[in-house]
Amino acid sequence: MASLGAVSPAVAPRDALARARVRAALVPDLLIEARRVVNTVIAGWHGRRKRGIGENFWQFRPYVDGEAIARIDWRRSARDDHTYVRDREWEAAHTVWLWADPSASMLYQSKTANVSKESRALVLALALAELLSRSGERIAWPGLTDPFSARNGAERLAAQMMHAAHLPTRPDLSTMKRFSDVVLISDFLDPVEETREWLDVLATRGVRAHLIEISDPAEEEFPYSGRTEFQDPETGTKLTAGRAETLREDYRNLYAARREELSAWARKLGWSYTVNHTDKLASDALVRVHLAMSQGGR
Repeated sequence: MASLGAVSPAVAPRDALARARVRAALVPDLLIEARRVVNTVIAGWHGRRKRGIGENFWQFRPYVDGEAIARIDWRRSARDDHTYVRDREWEAAHTVWLWADPSASMLYQSKTANVSKESRALVLALALAELLSRSGERIAWPGLTDPFSARNGAERLAAQMMHAAHLPTRPDLSTMKRFSDVVLISDFLDPVEETREWLDVLATRGVRAHLIEISDPAEEEFPYSGRTEFQDPETGTKLTAGRAETLREDYRNLYAARREELSAWARKLGWSYTVNHTDKLASDALVRVHLAMSQGGR
């Protein structure tokens, strides 16, 4: 019998210590995978793309009356009849908060998925930590670390996770300051109203959020038929369907409506919303989130 959202028998949803030990054992391998993902996209990682004071060249643009003559790039201007200014990238340290949902529902992995939702979420969080650290940004994990800047940021986060006996399922977001970014990685299966209530504090504080929904293909497609038992990984509640295929259409509609409502709300706030399936590449989400962060910083 299939169990949508079921928890592995070796790790009960209420056994926080057992889950912490399993996570600690997985983190070293997940860090290696995160660095592998980073290496596949690093060629396209070009900083924050915001004009300012720095050493890295960003772009040439036409000179505007009133700007300092010293900013003109005479070599580029000599190529045609226009006068150009050389812009440089903004290099001031920026704080990016990272968080991956540690709740029991993230343990789910169907037969068609390459990894569990928790593993994918942690790989993405560590990959972002690696990239952001290399770019000189400050990173932090709510409820785990304060903002810090270090070239080995991903390794430091991984070490903190390995020694953490408990990671809060709903961390306090009220300490995040205006103009910072936060990347929240979850399956976002809670009622949309609850998720919005939790995240409203970010909107009121001027924090820009990037939501990454991790989805197992079985959760989206509902491939079950016949007599099937489903179990809620959070409460342990079970539901037995005599003919599961009769629930498929209604289930798919509700699943899609939840995603559309939450993503539409996020877009209205100027946030980004990315869906990453566990049978697809993690690098796909990494590239999309970086693009969203870069565009938001212009």
